[in-house]
Amino acid sequence: MTDTSAMAGRQRVTRSKRSAAWGAVVGVVVVAALFSLPYLVYANVTGVLVNLFILVSLATMWNLLAGYAGLISVGQQAYIGVGAYAVFVLAGDGISPFLAIPLAALISALVGLPASFLLLRLRREYFAIATWVVAEAFQLIVVRFDSLGGGAGAPLPGMVGLDPALRQAFTYWAALAVAVATLLGTYLLLRSRLGLDLTAMRDNEVGARSVGVRVGQAKRIVFLVAAAGAGAAGAVLVISQLFVQPTAVFTVQWSAYMIFVALIGGLGSIEGPIVGTVIFFFLQQTLADRGAWYLIVLGAVAVLMAMWVPRGLWGLISDRFGIRLFPVGYWLHGMNPPATGPGPKTESPQA
Repeated sequence: MTDTSAMAGRQRVTRSKRSAAWGAVVGVVVVAALFSLPYLVYANVTGVLVNLFILVSLATMWNLLAGYAGLISVGQQAYIGVGAYAVFVLAGDGISPFLAIPLAALISALVGLPASFLLLRLRREYFAIATWVVAEAFQLIVVRFDSLGGGAGAPLPGMVGLDPALRQAFTYWAALAVAVATLLGTYLLLRSRLGLDLTAMRDNEVGARSVGVRVGQAKRIVFLVAAAGAGAAGAVLVISQLFVQPTAVFTVQWSAYMIFVALIGGLGSIEGPIVGTVIFFFLQQTLADRGAWYLIVLGAVAVLMAMWVPRGLWGLISDRFGIRLFPVGYWLHGMNPPATGPGPKTESPQA
């Protein structure tokens, strides 16, 4: 009895295998360095980074849906389009497109609320197909309004007279802010009680329900958060392109990008979409002029990763070195009972 108590007294639970303070410091330094880039590099560099930040935001939201709530969506482009057109409408009413970004995120969540009551009644492939149908329905509705540019699209109002260099810098900072907000929001959400519910759902939904987890409520919250994040990314997208067109913002290609990035980076981790996006942009910049070979290589990489590295590259790195930049799980540190002498400390990750 004494031995058991002594062993229990030596056990402790932490969020990370090592202190996470260094990760926070590095994160602040990286964000500060990225913030200063418009003063240091040319606009073509910040233009590429804007697209990278948009994809990080989208992949983070898709990963939150699929990696934690088990909701495989191929229709997140619905809320990209809603966010883009929300900025278009608000800018036409005299609101600065940059100030309209948070409003676009809110509108996307509000639009997603009634859709969630229909979609969340479905499971697995039925849910995935239904999300695609909703996105197509949104596109068909938009093209019927001439005031929104119809099928041909329309230029974004509210940007006339703004210096191009200043506009590019503001767009870059807006994209960076959205990326940081989605990553930080996901991190805080997964550190909350809801994060524990999502982890339980990911491991065993039936078991989670049996111990009192409100599965339906948790999925709806995650669905709305993902819709808001996609809407904010869509708002930045239309600002960066200065033009909104239904076939560009509602295309299923956005979902294909999100899925590819999450798979190769690591599904079910915050770091995975960041790693996956960097690899995706490297392949894109390297192979974009190779024609069909570009798509063949992307497909081959996705298949090989799914077969041989199912947890993605970040899962491989995390397992090998025990690194967690965003510690949202738990590590159990324990000692062998004193009766057998002081044994080696064991650490087991608890997702």
